[in-house]
Amino acid sequence: MFYHFLYPLKRIFSGFNLFQYITFRAAMAAITALLIAFIAGPFILKMLKKHQCGELIRENGPQTHLAKKGTPTMGGIIILISVIIPVLLWANLKNTYVDLILLATIWMGAIGFLDDYLKVVQKMKKGLIARYKLLGQVSLGLIIGAYIYFSPEFASTNSLTTLPFIKDFTIDLGIFYIPIVIIFVTFVSNAVNLTDGLDGLSAGLMGIAALAFAVIAYVSGRIDFSDYLNILYLPGSGELTIYAMAFAGAILGFLWYNGHPAQVFMGDTGSLSMGCALGTMAILLKKEILFLLIGGVFIAEGLSVVIQVTYFRWTRKRTGTGKRVFLMAPLHHHFEMKGQDESKIVIRFWIIGILLAILGLSSFKIL
Repeated sequence: MFYHFLYPLKRIFSGFNLFQYITFRAAMAAITALLIAFIAGPFILKMLKKHQCGELIRENGPQTHLAKKGTPTMGGIIILISVIIPVLLWANLKNTYVDLILLATIWMGAIGFLDDYLKVVQKMKKGLIARYKLLGQVSLGLIIGAYIYFSPEFASTNSLTTLPFIKDFTIDLGIFYIPIVIIFVTFVSNAVNLTDGLDGLSAGLMGIAALAFAVIAYVSGRIDFSDYLNILYLPGSGELTIYAMAFAGAILGFLWYNGHPAQVFMGDTGSLSMGCALGTMAILLKKEILFLLIGGVFIAEGLSVVIQVTYFRWTRKRTGTGKRVFLMAPLHHHFEMKGQDESKIVIRFWIIGILLAILGLSSFKIL
């Protein structure tokens, strides 16, 4: 909004020329997001407590989590507001990349909100039926994949993905690009959702990944930087820097309330929407494979559940008694069951996330 209204005024006052710079608008988006989280957070917390939107703790989970029962959830509303408003204020809203990332955020935010609402307000234990949630994820992946594949705007890169550590190397997935996008969006959003099990864990990791993708978006949208780093040049993708920085600012503000001991949980409203946003950013920037590295903790958490369930069913079918690979899944619960302190697990996972993000960024211009 500011970009559209104030930048044209540069003819009257040269100072408005500042609004053309992505770096300036990205920084302002991050600050705006942080301030919104600080201002709106207490009000939203008060409303959640008033309407008794407390977290329901599963009985078969770690016993230490029973003390968290009743902690307000649906705190993802704080994140959504703190991301969407700054993007609307500071980004170029005529940019297709911005439009698609906002669509993904709002789409999955609505599904996550409905799931949380059914669980904590309507007291439906399972919330939104799993197949309906899956249908929402698949539908969004289909829309994004089909738009990128068939839109003339993306004609030169529509079905491409890039391989990290190897310069100027792309893989053309052809018509298989659309189903791969569907699978990718669905898996990443669910993996982030599964990671949201300890105070600050998922939020911190999302913030780290968002900062990494802010850098990637900026260099991918500049022909000089992308040429120097030997990465795919994507005209217009630099605007995603503004979204990524708003994302990081919103997460930082949310962590003010979500750090241990948490005053609020993000719920599916936050984890599904922001997980989907991260996956969509990776798709738009053609860094799906690189996300497996940058978001490695999310991937490990998601795979731990797949491995646990698959192995349990396979051993039960073969021997009549199901066996487990992990003491409990997702992965962070495995370490909890081994007696590790919650805060220590979170910090260690953050450190791993930072190392993976740095390694991901260092993959440019190596070979």
